[in-house]
Amino acid sequence: MKLLTLNTHSLIENSYEKKLADFISAIREIKPDIIALQEVNQSCSADTVIGRAAGYIPCQKAIPLKSDNHALKVCKSLGSYNWTWLPIKIGYGKYDEGLALLSRERIGGIRYITLSPHDDYGDWKTRKALAINCRDEWFFNVHMGWWSDRIEGFSFEWSVLHKYCKKFKNVWLMGDFNNPAETKGEGYDLVRKSGFYDTFKLSRKKDDGYTVRGVIDGWETADPRQANLRIDQIWCDRERDILSSEVIFNGDNKPIVSDHYGVMISL
Repeated sequence: MKLLTLNTHSLIENSYEKKLADFISAIREIKPDIIALQEVNQSCSADTVIGRAAGYIPCQKAIPLKSDNHALKVCKSLGSYNWTWLPIKIGYGKYDEGLALLSRERIGGIRYITLSPHDDYGDWKTRKALAINCRDEWFFNVHMGWWSDRIEGFSFEWSVLHKYCKKFKNVWLMGDFNNPAETKGEGYDLVRKSGFYDTFKLSRKKDDGYTVRGVIDGWETADPRQANLRIDQIWCDRERDILSSEVIFNGDNKPIVSDHYGVMISL
């Protein structure tokens, strides 16, 4: 089994159509079983999709699927994934932004939960988690806040998510955690001490793991001495036999398609 996570940046990216084609081509080749995508957006002004999109399972009714939805474009082209998308907030003043989960297997169930102390579609700090059930495994997709936000950031969001995850067995956490693995005493250590296992650490074969190099959105004030960050991660709730963990879409292992690189693990 292969799991892949990527913060897509999607429609915001320069040369979007080329990057979309590069991403789809790579997915056709490597065939991940589960794909977690963050910052999956669509234009608020785009046309609403009429009828059932191939493989799409709605998980809410408030915000309809639009014709330029990033995950819709990916899945229409691939034609081999079941998927769902959860809109969470307005991004950049003109996008419906959220999380998408794709599965090559049948999706047995869908859950989502608000992690931030508020659920305000107009507030960019609103955070949620999206989960799907496949073959007795639960795959959670997250895009977390920063540790530095002491009132409604990572610490609060993790307390909500951790409590919720206790309801399930065989849990995977995939996404942009916005907490570098290299920083001690903050978000990464909090997840680890909560009983989750970093698949990067469990992996028999791995690279350097860095998914961000240089300055990106949200990290403009980061310590310049810490130019390389491992903030995109995959965790599991028990020790697993992980064959490999690799950074993907970094220019060496597949073309760059976002301001983040992706992470793919093989079991």
